[in-house]
Amino acid sequence: MARTTGDAHAGRTVADVMVLRPATHSSTVTVAQAYDALDDPHRHLLLVVRRRLLLGTIERTDLVGSARGPDPALPLSRLGGRTVHQGTPVDVALAEMVAGGRRRLAVTDLRGELLGLLCLKASGTGFCSDEGIAARAAARDRSA
Repeated sequence: MARTTGDAHAGRTVADVMVLRPATHSSTVTVAQAYDALDDPHRHLLLVVRRRLLLGTIERTDLVGSARGPDPALPLSRLGGRTVHQGTPVDVALAEMVAGGRRRLAVTDLRGELLGLLCLKASGTGFCSDEGIAARAAARDRSA
């Protein structure tokens, strides 16, 4: 999956490469809303927060077997294996992502507050940025 090398990120931490303004969902997000959000092929991980506290994350596989409906999605969420501390070296986080087969990790502080999103590009050659995400959104808006 990943072709990014640890040498490219020597001395850098997750805080240096994370997306600072990830999309978030409130703790009241429903299963139907989670399905709708994850229908976007660019979205791999929903971040469920209350104020700034990360309560859980939801991937498509978490919804399997759940009917699209008004039930709360939070009970389907999890944190284990889906978060990384902001001070973690990039090469360590990347190795964790590769080992777990994931392209997204929620970035938190020691209190569990959401700080950002570590987002590995589909090419595996680097990490997404706020600017790149905004540019893709603008391009989609122009073509719609």
